[in-house]
Amino acid sequence: MPHRAVIFDVDGVLVDSYRAHFASWRQLYGELGLEYTEQAFAADFGRTSRDILRRTLNGALTDQRIGQLDERKEALFREILRRDFPAMDGAAELIDALAAAGYLLAVGSSAPLANITLSLEKLNRADKFSAIVTGADVTRGKPDPQVFQLAAKRLGLPAARCAVIEDAVHGIEAARRAGMASIALTGTAHRDELGGADLIVDSLRELSPAAIGELTENRSQ
Repeated sequence: MPHRAVIFDVDGVLVDSYRAHFASWRQLYGELGLEYTEQAFAADFGRTSRDILRRTLNGALTDQRIGQLDERKEALFREILRRDFPAMDGAAELIDALAAAGYLLAVGSSAPLANITLSLEKLNRADKFSAIVTGADVTRGKPDPQVFQLAAKRLGLPAARCAVIEDAVHGIEAARRAGMASIALTGTAHRDELGGADLIVDSLRELSPAAIGELTENRSQ
């Protein structure tokens, strides 16, 4: 029975989704007759879609309308990914190597389930994952550790046997609070912002089952 696990974030870890998210936001705001700049997108990065909508639309809409716009934005995002899926370099290979080494794999993401499912299907690796935790499964978002704690629970493993791969500062903090080994992938955030991680890499190709195993072994001793 596998006795270690890796929990992956999706955006910025398995899929290079920055451009697709920005394009879908621009299209949504264009449909509303508004402009959405890349500067605004950068400032909003890491927020939930609903929080972005509430802030940029000055809280003038009902929760129901915010929900409708949120769904529209994510549908536009998936349309872009279906046409052009930018997998992160080394993602498929790392998933395969970890699965072959006996790791349990999970997703811990604030993204909608449909986005996560599409990403795993595009990677042709959906069958490698034993658990998926989305923003709909939790009541508190990152940096709260709830998403990773629930993933470990669904895998049936203690936190000390789990490693998290994240690209965001809040995600690394959530992993730390969960008591899990944290691996930061640069890109969304710079190295100097990710100092709280146990390991920082510039590419998923720098990771291996053995390297990740050392992190979890050290934590569980």
